[in-house]
Amino acid sequence: MRGRPWREWLRWQRAGGLAPCFMLLALLGGCDDAPAGLPGSLEWDRLALPAEASEPVRRWTVHKGERVAAGQLLLELDGRRLEAEREAAKSQVDEAEALLAELRHGPRTETLAAARAELDRARAEAHLAELSLRRQQALFERRAAAEDARDAALAERDRRRAEAAEAAAHLAELEAGTRAERLDQAEAAAAAARHRLESLTVSRERLIVRAPRPGRVDALPFRPGDQPPAGATLVSLLVGEAPYARFFVPAGRRASLDVGDALRVHVEGIAEPFDAVLEHIRREPAFTPFYALSGEDASRLVYRAEGRLSGERARTLPAGLPVRVEIVDDGER
Repeated sequence: MRGRPWREWLRWQRAGGLAPCFMLLALLGGCDDAPAGLPGSLEWDRLALPAEASEPVRRWTVHKGERVAAGQLLLELDGRRLEAEREAAKSQVDEAEALLAELRHGPRTETLAAARAELDRARAEAHLAELSLRRQQALFERRAAAEDARDAALAERDRRRAEAAEAAAHLAELEAGTRAERLDQAEAAAAAARHRLESLTVSRERLIVRAPRPGRVDALPFRPGDQPPAGATLVSLLVGEAPYARFFVPAGRRASLDVGDALRVHVEGIAEPFDAVLEHIRREPAFTPFYALSGEDASRLVYRAEGRLSGERARTLPAGLPVRVEIVDDGER
């Protein structure tokens, strides 16, 4: 304060001129107390169970935060429409299988007998038409009948012969049985009907949503009566034995880390840290997220990593908590 009059310096001091300096020094001194470790967040493995069809939610059987076992019923969608389609498909299966069985068994004995009788009738009428033609021909040669009468008798004889030939071919077809190609078509139609029924059965069963793995219910976005669109998440489950810390490793420390390395995770709000093991670290780098920037240690490129926590205490931790991850040296293990 040399060269400054005493009174002027005193007025400057009273006006608070030194207070900002003291505050700045305090802040600079507090930088050394910043928490150590790599920043990240606490996460759980999640399972999102989607809606197989756009049907109204019929009922819930669980609540948010409840622990569920594998196979436990979570919620049910209204299945009346799919149940009606399933019954119609079942009728189509019965019809297709009945037709296939009929083709495999071939014609009944009564059908064959009727075909033989029809052939005998057609042959008898053809023989009668042949005799009538002969009489008309004889009369025509003696000039006792007109040419038109003879021609009519000839046409009737030919028609009766054709009917007899048709009846003979029909009987032969019945006696030969069903063609292999017709059987193949019927078998394919029956198989298609069964597959459709199976597909509808699976779709109906999936309207009853069950837990595929043990876990904890994290979200139930829709209430009973709501009609979620197909593909929307009906239930979100947190699964796994313990959560994991998702954190970011600066490029300068990436080479020293490998899967299986020991970690120490500090969770926000909990004094005692948790032991963890590095489970995964990405090969491709990413830019540093804004909350990972801290002074001279900040790096433009980081690698996202995941470390699985261990211990019974970790099983009750919620997702989303901020964490700081320390890498344990070999001498500290």
